[in-house]
Amino acid sequence: MGQKRVLVKFSGEALAGENGHGIDTKILKFIANEIKELVEAGVEVGLVIGGGNIVRGVSAAKDGIIKRTSADYMGMLATVINAVAMQEALEYVGLEVRLQSAIKMEQIGESFIVRRARRHLEKKRVVIFAAGTGNPFFTTDTAATLRAVEIDAQMIIKATKVDGVYDKDPHKYPDAIKLPSLSYDQAMSDHIKVMDDTSIALAKENKLPIVVCDMFVAGNLLAIINGDMNRCSIVK
Repeated sequence: MGQKRVLVKFSGEALAGENGHGIDTKILKFIANEIKELVEAGVEVGLVIGGGNIVRGVSAAKDGIIKRTSADYMGMLATVINAVAMQEALEYVGLEVRLQSAIKMEQIGESFIVRRARRHLEKKRVVIFAAGTGNPFFTTDTAATLRAVEIDAQMIIKATKVDGVYDKDPHKYPDAIKLPSLSYDQAMSDHIKVMDDTSIALAKENKLPIVVCDMFVAGNLLAIINGDMNRCSIVK
């Protein structure tokens, strides 16, 4: 493989730490150092972060007072808050970063322009893609797959709290079996749910591998990109 370019996706909840909400700066710093390791190894990195630590559109709309469309825009704004925090953390560890938002916010970041994003990546800047796809009814998983395809990433890394995909929740079931490799169709089955169906279908259509790994093991991301597939599961 020539120049490596990846899109890393992680949830907003990951930033919250044990609080379950808000942003834990210790976790921000840990993730920033993991990303720095990739950049220093010559990997070009795009990032998408969820917003569930602040507000989740589906939850905000559940009792009907807030319309789903508005609730999803609230969720998109939550991802921008996380993106600003992540930008600061990445700059704190010495990286060059650009924040691109799918919703125009001139004071906060650039508007998403794919050619500009690719140029930033070529210049070894980390690009954070905020505000989802800019459209309600689409998750940040779908946004991550879409951006990965648009920037010609070689893989999307779905960074989670487990070291791969299991046939059932390993936190609840001690006999859960890890699936080192699975097809896109398997990944869409109800009991596995790697990402939402729209994002997996988009990855399938574009033959984009999805790597699922534990983001809280130091050195994991770089090891996986360098070919250590024992640390993850791959959907392809």
